[in-house]
Amino acid sequence: MNIRLATAGDLLGMQACNLQNLPENYTLRYYLYHAMTWPSLSYVAEDNKGRVVGYILAKMEEDAGEKNEPPHGHVTSISVLRSYRRLGLAKKLMVLSQEAMATIYKAEYVSLHVRKSNRAAIGLYRDTLGFEVHGIEAKYYADGEDALAMRLSLKDK
Repeated sequence: MNIRLATAGDLLGMQACNLQNLPENYTLRYYLYHAMTWPSLSYVAEDNKGRVVGYILAKMEEDAGEKNEPPHGHVTSISVLRSYRRLGLAKKLMVLSQEAMATIYKAEYVSLHVRKSNRAAIGLYRDTLGFEVHGIEAKYYADGEDALAMRLSLKDK
């Protein structure tokens, strides 16, 4: 397994991983926007043949200054193919992206949304990484499911 910064050449693999695992899908243009705007925040995990088996797509919140909020990052999407789960890849992807947010962009915290029903992801975010529930976004997802809005302070990172 290898984890590295995502490049434009990884975008199709990231999209394929997303389509295979998640109901929230994005256009290739959206992945490209992230890769070009915040090239140091998105990472991929690849197998020994160079295939993308996991990724994190992350960004800095662009309107934080307009809202008088401190600079902060946001995890747009993270996914690991089922046969590569329970290997610590998601944790490693998250930590690398968080470290880049803190060191490069001076982010004070990172946010994300997760389905209320996604117990495995909530466990990773809360129990393993230390995220806290900041609120609930009613009917956040297209199918009407609520999302937990979670945050992790990066001030001590």
